Amino acid sequence: LLDNSVARSLTENSSVCSPNATICNGTSCVLPEDNFNKILNTVLSTVLTIMLAMVMFSMGCNVELKKFLGHVKRPWGIFVGFLCQFGIMPLTGFVLSVAFNVLPIQAVAVLIMGCCPGGTASNILAYWVDGDMDLSVSMTTCSTLLAMGMMPLCLFVYTKMWTDADSIVLPYDSIGISLVALVIPVSLGMYVNHRWPHKAKIILKVGSIVGAVLIVLIAVVAGILYKGSWIISPKLWIIGTIFPAAGYSLGFFLARIAGLSWNRCRTVALETGMQNTQLCTTVVQLSFTPEQLELMFTFPLIYSIFQLLFALIILAGYRIYKRHRGKTKTDDMKTKEETKSKSVSPHATTNGGFISNETK
Repeated sequence: LLDNSVARSLTENSSVCSPNATICNGTSCVLPEDNFNKILNTVLSTVLTIMLAMVMFSMGCNVELKKFLGHVKRPWGIFVGFLCQFGIMPLTGFVLSVAFNVLPIQAVAVLIMGCCPGGTASNILAYWVDGDMDLSVSMTTCSTLLAMGMMPLCLFVYTKMWTDADSIVLPYDSIGISLVALVIPVSLGMYVNHRWPHKAKIILKVGSIVGAVLIVLIAVVAGILYKGSWIISPKLWIIGTIFPAAGYSLGFFLARIAGLSWNRCRTVALETGMQNTQLCTTVVQLSFTPEQLELMFTFPLIYSIFQLLFALIILAGYRIYKRHRGKTKTDDMKTKEETKSKSVSPHATTNGGFISNETK
Protein backbone atom coordinates (compact mmCIF):
# COMPACT_ATOMS: atom_id res chain seq x y z
CA LEU A 1 0.00 0.00 0.00
CA LEU A 2 2.87 2.36 0.85
CA ASP A 3 4.53 1.66 -2.48
CA ASN A 4 1.25 2.31 -4.29
CA SER A 5 0.75 5.64 -2.50
CA VAL A 6 4.29 6.78 -3.30
CA ALA A 7 3.83 5.79 -6.93
CA ARG A 8 0.52 7.69 -7.05
CA SER A 9 2.20 10.74 -5.48
CA LEU A 10 5.02 10.64 -8.02
CA THR A 11 2.49 10.31 -10.84
CA GLU A 12 0.55 13.32 -9.57
CA ASN A 13 3.74 15.37 -9.21
CA SER A 14 4.88 14.47 -12.71
CA SER A 15 1.49 15.56 -14.08
CA VAL A 16 1.69 18.88 -12.23
CA CYS A 17 5.35 19.76 -12.84
CA SER A 18 6.96 20.37 -16.18
CA PRO A 19 9.45 17.71 -17.33
CA ASN A 20 12.21 20.34 -17.56
CA ALA A 21 11.66 21.66 -13.99
CA THR A 22 14.93 22.01 -12.09
CA ILE A 23 13.30 21.67 -8.63
CA CYS A 24 9.99 19.97 -7.98
CA ASN A 25 8.40 19.73 -4.53
CA GLY A 26 4.70 18.85 -4.71
CA THR A 27 3.01 21.50 -6.75
CA SER A 28 5.91 23.96 -6.36
CA CYS A 29 8.14 23.85 -9.42
CA VAL A 30 11.08 25.99 -10.47
CA LEU A 31 11.53 26.19 -14.23
CA PRO A 32 14.72 27.27 -15.99
CA GLU A 33 14.71 30.85 -17.25
CA ASP A 34 13.11 31.21 -20.68
CA ASN A 35 15.26 33.42 -22.89
CA PHE A 36 13.07 33.09 -25.98
CA ASN A 37 11.22 36.35 -25.40
CA LYS A 38 14.47 38.18 -24.65
CA ILE A 39 16.12 36.95 -27.85
CA LEU A 40 12.99 37.63 -29.91
CA ASN A 41 12.66 41.09 -28.38
CA THR A 42 16.30 41.92 -29.17
CA VAL A 43 16.07 40.70 -32.76
CA LEU A 44 12.78 42.47 -33.45
CA SER A 45 13.95 45.69 -31.77
CA THR A 46 17.04 45.71 -34.00
CA VAL A 47 15.02 45.07 -37.17
CA LEU A 48 12.36 47.65 -36.27
CA THR A 49 15.01 50.26 -35.41
CA ILE A 50 16.67 49.82 -38.81
CA MET A 51 13.29 50.00 -40.58
CA LEU A 52 12.32 53.07 -38.57
CA ALA A 53 15.60 54.79 -39.50
CA MET A 54 14.85 54.10 -43.18
CA VAL A 55 11.34 55.51 -42.80
CA MET A 56 12.67 58.65 -41.06
CA PHE A 57 15.14 59.04 -43.94
CA SER A 58 12.18 59.09 -46.34
CA MET A 59 10.34 61.59 -44.10
CA GLY A 60 13.40 63.81 -44.20
CA CYS A 61 13.02 63.90 -47.98
CA ASN A 62 9.94 66.09 -47.41
CA VAL A 63 11.73 68.55 -45.11
CA GLU A 64 13.23 71.74 -46.53
CA LEU A 65 16.28 73.09 -44.72
CA LYS A 66 15.17 76.75 -44.95
CA LYS A 67 11.72 76.03 -43.49
CA PHE A 68 13.20 73.77 -40.80
CA LEU A 69 15.67 76.50 -39.74
CA GLY A 70 12.80 78.99 -39.90
CA HIS A 71 10.97 77.01 -37.18
CA VAL A 72 14.16 76.96 -35.11
CA LYS A 73 14.76 80.72 -35.50
CA ARG A 74 11.08 81.59 -34.88
CA PRO A 75 10.11 78.76 -32.53
CA TRP A 76 6.51 79.74 -31.79
CA GLY A 77 5.17 76.44 -33.15
CA ILE A 78 7.87 74.48 -31.29
CA PHE A 79 7.06 76.40 -28.09
CA VAL A 80 3.34 75.57 -28.39
CA GLY A 81 4.29 71.92 -28.95
CA PHE A 82 6.55 72.06 -25.90
CA LEU A 83 3.68 73.32 -23.74
CA CYS A 84 1.47 70.51 -25.03
CA GLN A 85 4.10 67.81 -24.65
CA PHE A 86 5.42 68.61 -21.17
CA GLY A 87 2.49 70.66 -19.86
CA ILE A 88 -0.78 69.09 -21.04
CA MET A 89 0.26 65.41 -21.13
CA PRO A 90 1.74 65.04 -17.60
CA LEU A 91 -1.13 67.08 -16.11
CA THR A 92 -3.71 64.96 -17.96
CA GLY A 93 -2.06 61.77 -16.71
CA PHE A 94 -2.12 63.10 -13.14
CA VAL A 95 -5.80 64.12 -13.34
CA LEU A 96 -6.83 60.73 -14.80
CA SER A 97 -4.89 58.81 -12.15
CA VAL A 98 -6.54 60.78 -9.33
CA ALA A 99 -10.00 60.67 -10.91
CA PHE A 100 -10.01 56.87 -11.35
CA ASN A 101 -8.20 56.26 -8.04
CA VAL A 102 -5.85 53.64 -9.46
CA LEU A 103 -3.14 51.88 -7.46
CA PRO A 104 -0.03 54.01 -6.77
CA ILE A 105 2.17 51.81 -8.96
CA GLN A 106 -0.35 52.06 -11.82
CA ALA A 107 -0.57 55.84 -11.41
CA VAL A 108 3.21 56.02 -11.79
CA ALA A 109 2.99 54.05 -15.07
CA VAL A 110 0.38 56.51 -16.39
CA LEU A 111 2.55 59.48 -15.41
CA ILE A 112 5.68 58.01 -17.00
CA MET A 113 3.73 57.73 -20.24
CA GLY A 114 2.58 61.34 -19.94
CA CYS A 115 6.13 62.58 -19.34
CA CYS A 116 7.63 60.82 -22.37
CA PRO A 117 8.54 62.83 -25.50
CA GLY A 118 6.72 62.53 -28.82
CA GLY A 119 7.17 59.39 -30.90
CA THR A 120 8.51 59.18 -34.46
CA ALA A 121 5.22 57.65 -35.68
CA SER A 122 3.74 61.16 -35.46
CA ASN A 123 5.98 62.25 -38.36
CA ILE A 124 4.55 59.53 -40.59
CA LEU A 125 0.96 60.39 -39.69
CA ALA A 126 1.63 64.13 -40.06
CA TYR A 127 2.57 63.44 -43.68
CA TRP A 128 -0.68 61.54 -44.32
CA VAL A 129 -2.84 64.38 -42.93
CA ASP A 130 -0.97 67.06 -44.92
CA GLY A 131 0.62 68.48 -41.79
CA ASP A 132 3.68 70.72 -41.57
CA MET A 133 6.51 68.17 -41.87
CA ASP A 134 9.18 70.74 -41.00
CA LEU A 135 7.36 71.54 -37.74
CA SER A 136 6.69 67.85 -37.04
CA VAL A 137 10.34 66.82 -37.33
CA SER A 138 11.58 69.85 -35.38
CA MET A 139 9.04 69.17 -32.59
CA THR A 140 9.99 65.49 -32.33
CA THR A 141 13.71 66.35 -32.26
CA CYS A 142 13.32 69.11 -29.66
CA SER A 143 10.98 67.11 -27.40
CA THR A 144 13.37 64.12 -27.43
CA LEU A 145 16.32 66.39 -26.62
CA LEU A 146 14.45 68.31 -23.90
CA ALA A 147 13.15 65.05 -22.40
CA MET A 148 16.56 64.55 -20.77
CA GLY A 149 15.74 67.42 -18.45
CA MET A 150 11.94 67.66 -18.56
CA MET A 151 11.18 63.99 -17.78
CA PRO A 152 12.96 64.05 -14.38
CA LEU A 153 11.37 67.41 -13.56
CA CYS A 154 7.82 66.33 -14.47
CA LEU A 155 8.17 63.00 -12.64
CA PHE A 156 9.50 64.82 -9.57
CA VAL A 157 6.50 67.18 -9.56
CA TYR A 158 3.70 64.69 -10.30
CA THR A 159 4.78 61.41 -8.61
CA LYS A 160 5.40 62.85 -5.14
CA MET A 161 2.11 61.57 -3.71
CA TRP A 162 2.71 58.00 -4.91
CA THR A 163 6.44 57.25 -4.94
CA ASP A 164 9.93 58.70 -4.67
CA ALA A 165 11.00 60.10 -8.04
CA ASP A 166 14.57 58.93 -7.35
CA SER A 167 13.38 55.32 -7.60
CA ILE A 168 12.48 55.80 -11.28
CA VAL A 169 15.43 55.04 -13.55
CA LEU A 170 15.55 57.11 -16.72
CA PRO A 171 17.45 55.43 -19.59
CA TYR A 172 19.38 58.42 -20.93
CA ASP A 173 21.23 56.09 -23.30
CA SER A 174 17.89 55.03 -24.88
CA ILE A 175 16.85 58.68 -25.22
CA GLY A 176 20.20 59.44 -26.84
CA ILE A 177 19.83 56.50 -29.25
CA SER A 178 16.30 57.68 -30.17
CA LEU A 179 17.68 61.16 -30.85
CA VAL A 180 20.52 59.86 -33.04
CA ALA A 181 18.15 57.48 -34.87
CA LEU A 182 15.95 60.48 -35.64
CA VAL A 183 18.47 63.23 -36.45
CA ILE A 184 20.90 61.33 -38.73
CA PRO A 185 18.31 59.75 -41.13
CA VAL A 186 16.28 62.98 -41.33
CA SER A 187 19.44 65.00 -42.05
CA LEU A 188 20.36 62.62 -44.87
CA GLY A 189 16.81 62.88 -46.24
CA MET A 190 17.01 66.69 -46.16
CA TYR A 191 20.29 66.54 -48.10
CA VAL A 192 18.72 64.26 -50.74
CA ASN A 193 15.75 66.62 -51.01
CA HIS A 194 18.13 69.53 -51.56
CA ARG A 195 20.28 67.81 -54.18
CA TRP A 196 17.80 65.53 -55.96
CA PRO A 197 14.24 66.80 -55.33
CA HIS A 198 12.65 64.51 -57.95
CA LYS A 199 14.17 61.36 -56.44
CA ALA A 200 13.24 62.62 -52.96
CA LYS A 201 9.55 62.61 -53.91
CA ILE A 202 9.75 58.97 -55.02
CA ILE A 203 11.57 57.99 -51.80
CA LEU A 204 8.95 59.87 -49.76
CA LYS A 205 6.02 58.02 -51.34
CA VAL A 206 7.63 54.61 -50.76
CA GLY A 207 8.71 55.52 -47.22
CA SER A 208 5.25 56.78 -46.24
CA ILE A 209 3.69 53.45 -47.23
CA VAL A 210 6.41 51.46 -45.46
CA GLY A 211 5.95 53.70 -42.40
CA ALA A 212 2.21 52.98 -42.26
CA VAL A 213 2.94 49.24 -42.42
CA LEU A 214 5.64 49.62 -39.77
CA ILE A 215 3.26 51.26 -37.28
CA VAL A 216 0.84 48.33 -37.56
CA LEU A 217 3.73 45.84 -37.37
CA ILE A 218 5.04 47.36 -34.13
CA ALA A 219 1.57 47.08 -32.53
CA VAL A 220 1.25 43.40 -33.60
CA VAL A 221 4.76 42.51 -32.39
CA ALA A 222 4.14 44.18 -29.03
CA GLY A 223 0.91 42.19 -28.63
CA ILE A 224 2.75 38.92 -29.33
CA LEU A 225 5.70 39.65 -27.04
CA TYR A 226 3.64 40.77 -24.07
CA LYS A 227 0.63 38.50 -24.41
CA GLY A 228 1.22 37.17 -20.90
CA SER A 229 0.47 40.55 -19.31
CA TRP A 230 -3.04 41.12 -20.63
CA ILE A 231 -4.72 40.60 -17.25
CA ILE A 232 -5.10 44.22 -16.20
CA SER A 233 -7.45 46.47 -14.26
CA PRO A 234 -10.45 47.82 -16.25
CA LYS A 235 -9.56 51.29 -14.95
CA LEU A 236 -6.30 51.21 -16.89
CA TRP A 237 -8.19 50.23 -20.04
CA ILE A 238 -10.41 53.28 -19.60
CA ILE A 239 -7.44 55.58 -18.91
CA GLY A 240 -5.58 54.11 -21.89
CA THR A 241 -8.57 55.03 -24.06
CA ILE A 242 -9.14 58.55 -22.72
CA PHE A 243 -5.49 59.61 -22.41
CA PRO A 244 -4.45 59.67 -26.12
CA ALA A 245 -7.83 61.11 -27.17
CA ALA A 246 -7.36 63.94 -24.67
CA GLY A 247 -3.82 64.52 -25.94
CA TYR A 248 -4.94 64.85 -29.57
CA SER A 249 -7.90 67.11 -28.69
CA LEU A 250 -6.16 69.43 -26.23
CA GLY A 251 -3.09 69.73 -28.46
CA PHE A 252 -5.25 70.76 -31.41
CA PHE A 253 -7.28 73.34 -29.47
CA LEU A 254 -4.23 74.87 -27.76
CA ALA A 255 -2.49 75.20 -31.13
CA ARG A 256 -5.60 76.84 -32.61
CA ILE A 257 -5.88 79.26 -29.66
CA ALA A 258 -2.20 80.12 -30.21
CA GLY A 259 -3.10 81.19 -33.76
CA LEU A 260 -1.38 78.42 -35.71
CA SER A 261 -2.65 77.45 -39.16
CA TRP A 262 -4.90 74.41 -39.62
CA ASN A 263 -2.15 72.14 -40.95
CA ARG A 264 0.10 73.08 -38.02
CA CYS A 265 -2.77 72.47 -35.59
CA ARG A 266 -3.07 68.93 -36.97
CA THR A 267 0.68 68.52 -36.61
CA VAL A 268 0.76 69.70 -32.98
CA ALA A 269 -2.23 67.46 -32.15
CA LEU A 270 -0.45 64.36 -33.48
CA GLU A 271 2.82 65.30 -31.78
CA THR A 272 0.99 65.73 -28.46
CA GLY A 273 -1.08 62.54 -28.43
CA MET A 274 1.49 60.27 -30.10
CA GLN A 275 3.93 59.38 -27.29
CA ASN A 276 7.18 57.40 -27.35
CA THR A 277 5.73 54.20 -25.87
CA GLN A 278 8.98 52.25 -26.38
CA LEU A 279 10.76 54.67 -24.04
CA CYS A 280 7.97 54.32 -21.46
CA THR A 281 8.28 50.53 -21.58
CA THR A 282 12.05 50.77 -21.04
CA VAL A 283 11.66 53.10 -18.03
CA VAL A 284 9.07 50.80 -16.44
CA GLN A 285 11.24 47.69 -16.95
CA LEU A 286 14.32 49.34 -15.43
CA SER A 287 12.54 50.86 -12.42
CA PHE A 288 10.29 48.16 -10.95
CA THR A 289 10.32 44.58 -9.69
CA PRO A 290 8.67 41.67 -11.57
CA GLU A 291 5.80 41.68 -9.05
CA GLN A 292 5.15 45.38 -9.69
CA LEU A 293 5.46 44.94 -13.45
CA GLU A 294 2.47 42.57 -13.44
CA LEU A 295 0.25 45.51 -12.40
CA MET A 296 1.62 48.14 -14.77
CA PHE A 297 3.63 46.67 -17.65
CA THR A 298 0.78 46.41 -20.14
CA PHE A 299 -0.30 50.06 -19.89
CA PRO A 300 2.23 51.32 -22.49
CA LEU A 301 0.91 48.69 -24.92
CA ILE A 302 -2.73 49.70 -24.26
CA TYR A 303 -1.83 53.35 -24.82
CA SER A 304 0.00 52.55 -28.08
CA ILE A 305 -3.01 50.62 -29.41
CA PHE A 306 -5.48 53.41 -28.70
CA GLN A 307 -3.16 56.21 -29.81
CA LEU A 308 -2.83 54.38 -33.14
CA LEU A 309 -6.58 53.74 -33.35
CA PHE A 310 -7.48 57.41 -32.74
CA ALA A 311 -4.77 58.54 -35.16
CA LEU A 312 -6.30 56.34 -37.87
CA ILE A 313 -9.74 57.81 -37.09
CA ILE A 314 -8.25 61.33 -37.45
CA LEU A 315 -6.63 60.31 -40.73
CA ALA A 316 -9.86 58.79 -42.09
CA GLY A 317 -11.87 61.85 -41.02
CA TYR A 318 -9.42 64.22 -42.66
CA ARG A 319 -9.38 62.23 -45.91
CA ILE A 320 -13.20 62.22 -46.06
CA TYR A 321 -13.29 65.98 -45.34
CA LYS A 322 -10.62 66.64 -48.00
CA ARG A 323 -12.49 64.61 -50.61
CA HIS A 324 -15.80 66.35 -49.80
CA ARG A 325 -14.14 69.77 -49.87
CA GLY A 326 -12.54 68.95 -53.23
CA LYS A 327 -15.92 68.03 -54.71
CA THR A 328 -17.47 71.21 -53.31
CA LYS A 329 -14.72 73.34 -54.87
CA THR A 330 -15.18 71.59 -58.22
CA ASP A 331 -18.95 72.19 -58.13
CA ASP A 332 -18.42 75.88 -57.25
CA MET A 333 -16.00 76.30 -60.16
CA LYS A 334 -18.46 74.65 -62.58
CA THR A 335 -21.29 76.91 -61.35
CA LYS A 336 -19.14 80.03 -61.83
CA GLU A 337 -18.16 78.93 -65.34
CA GLU A 338 -21.80 78.25 -66.29
CA THR A 339 -22.89 81.63 -64.90
CA LYS A 340 -20.10 83.38 -66.79
CA SER A 341 -20.97 81.66 -70.07
CA LYS A 342 -24.67 82.52 -69.67
CA SER A 343 -23.92 86.17 -68.93
CA VAL A 344 -22.17 86.64 -72.30
CA SER A 345 -24.56 87.54 -75.16
CA PRO A 346 -24.79 84.80 -77.80
CA HIS A 347 -24.78 87.50 -80.57
CA ALA A 348 -21.57 88.93 -79.17
CA THR A 349 -20.00 85.47 -79.13
CA THR A 350 -21.15 84.72 -82.68
CA ASN A 351 -20.52 88.07 -84.36
CA GLY A 352 -17.53 89.14 -82.29
CA GLY A 353 -19.45 92.18 -81.09
CA PHE A 354 -18.66 94.45 -78.20
CA ILE A 355 -18.45 92.85 -74.73
CA SER A 356 -18.61 95.15 -71.73
CA ASN A 357 -15.98 95.10 -69.01
CA GLU A 358 -18.54 93.80 -66.50
CA THR A 359 -18.88 90.52 -68.35
CA LYS A 360 -15.16 90.02 -68.84
